[in-house]
Amino acid sequence: MHFASDNWSGAHPRIAESLTRHAQGFASAYGTSDLDKAVEERFSTIFEREVAVFFVATGTAANSLALASLAKAGGVSFCHTDAHVNADEGGAPEFLTGGTRLFGVEGAEGRMDPQALEAAIARFEPASPHHGRAMAVTVTQATEVGTVYTLDELDRIAAIAKARDLPLHMDGARFANALVALDATPAEMTWKRGVDILSFGGTKNGCWCAEAIVFFDPGMAADMPFIRKRSAQLFSKSRFISAQLEAYLDGNLWLDLAGHSNAMADRLRSGLAVKNTARLAWDTTANEVFAVIEKSSAERARSKGAKFHEWQPPHGWLPLPTENEVLIRLVTSFATTVEDVDQFIEVV
Repeated sequence: MHFASDNWSGAHPRIAESLTRHAQGFASAYGTSDLDKAVEERFSTIFEREVAVFFVATGTAANSLALASLAKAGGVSFCHTDAHVNADEGGAPEFLTGGTRLFGVEGAEGRMDPQALEAAIARFEPASPHHGRAMAVTVTQATEVGTVYTLDELDRIAAIAKARDLPLHMDGARFANALVALDATPAEMTWKRGVDILSFGGTKNGCWCAEAIVFFDPGMAADMPFIRKRSAQLFSKSRFISAQLEAYLDGNLWLDLAGHSNAMADRLRSGLAVKNTARLAWDTTANEVFAVIEKSSAERARSKGAKFHEWQPPHGWLPLPTENEVLIRLVTSFATTVEDVDQFIEVV
C-alpha cells in the first residue's frame, strides 16, 4: 500500500532492460551518440514537429533551466500559488535563473484563474526598475492537486501570455497522466495550445531518472547548451538517459503506464467516496487523490503498512478538516496494484 508518491516506485522492467542493454560497449559522450540522436528524433515524431530536446536529471532542473533560458534582469514568472516551482523546489528556479522571481497567482483546484493572471501581469506593466518586468508564464500539467487544465483552459492562459509576448512554459512532471486524462495527443496539449517549452517528466512514470526540456521552436534553445553545462546538468554518459526514454516511448509504454496509474486512482476515488469514515477533498482526474479521513483511520492504515502523506490544505480550500480528521494525499503509480488499492480502502 505505497501511496506516498509515484517517485517511490521503481523502474519498469522494459526500461531497466534497456539500461542493461545499452551499458555494453562504447558510445560517444555528452549527447552525441547515435542513441541520443535517435531519441531526440523520436520526440519530434511524437510532437509532430521539429523540436529541440535537452536531457536533465530532475524535474526541478528541467523547470529551472527552462525558465533560465527566458531570464531577464528583473524578470518575473507567473505560476499558480501552489505550483511545484513556487512551493517545492527550494529556490532553485530563482537561483538558476540568476535571481528572477516567481509570482503566485490564485485559482481554484490548482489552476491559475485567467482573470487573476491578467491582473497579476498588469502589476508589472509598464516595466519598472522598482517592480521588475514580466518574463514568462508557467503552468503545471497535471497540477499539484491532481487536477488537469482542459485544452480550452490552456488556450485561455496562452492567449493572455501571447497578448503580452510572454513565453509559456509547461511543467510536465506528470505529463503522461494529464495526457491520458484528457485523451489528447502530445501536440494538442502543448504547442497547438501555445506552449513554447515543456518540462517532460519520465521519472514518476516508470523511468529510473529521466527528464527532458523540449523547445517547440528550436530557435529559442540557442543558449540552452551553455545553460545546461553551467548548471552541471550535461551528462557525459547521456546515453543512459536516452536508454530509458527509448524504452519509455517505444510502443506507447509511457501512455500505458500512465493509464494504469490513473485507473488505480479512479479505483481509489470510487472506493473512498462510499466510505463513512472518509470523503474526497475535491475532484481529481490524474493519479493523485486527496481525501479527508478520521485520524483513527489514518493511524490504523499506517499500522497495517500503508504509506501516504498528510497534506497541507491548498490556498483557499474549504472546509478544513475537523480536529478529529486529517487531509491526506494518495498517489498511484505504474506499480500500484488492484490489491493495494482494495486493501487500503478496506483498512480505512
